[in-house]
Amino acid sequence: MPLQNRVTPLGDIVADPHRGLFTGNRGIIHDPATKTLLKKRWSNPAWLACVCEFRGRRREVMGGRSWTELFFLDEATALAAGHRPCFYCRRDDANRFRSCWEKGNRVAGLRAKDIDAVLHRERLDRGRKRLHPLPMPLEKLPDGAMVQAGEGSYLIVDGKLLHWSFAGYCKMEAPIGDAMLITPPSVLRALASGFQPALHPSAR
Repeated sequence: MPLQNRVTPLGDIVADPHRGLFTGNRGIIHDPATKTLLKKRWSNPAWLACVCEFRGRRREVMGGRSWTELFFLDEATALAAGHRPCFYCRRDDANRFRSCWEKGNRVAGLRAKDIDAVLHRERLDRGRKRLHPLPMPLEKLPDGAMVQAGEGSYLIVDGKLLHWSFAGYCKMEAPIGDAMLITPPSVLRALASGFQPALHPSAR
């Protein structure tokens, strides 16, 4: 039976057999004795997106008390949920993200914890995922942005919508209703300023 550690674009943590391309964490939010989640869904404002393999190290998932391993379909999913690239295992990506984030948000000289503070305000609303009004038409959103319409989450690629699932993306055959932005606004501005998140192969 899969563990409850797969993350949706809305930031929910559920059980699903598909692992995805990225791992990450929000601090320690599990009981290693039972490998089950605690009631809290984060213990640290630094929500990270990490590589699944780093310098040949292997971890027993939810086996210790260092951090709780979470998994994402791809980086667009992680960003939508409110995570950012890790400066330890993904330093080059994280530096590119910070550069684009600073450019898009018209700030400079930020540390990781400064970005985390902004993201924490943008991703949560009284403990639940915060959705935001669209700042522009759907077709003008940058690649990698994600929106929510009804029960569905959708990725923007080349101005078109792709329906998200743990198994990958599929093309939309019909228009969606009113949509809200899932991706935090500051991250959307980083995408518009040139940051290119790693997407699941099904998105292409």
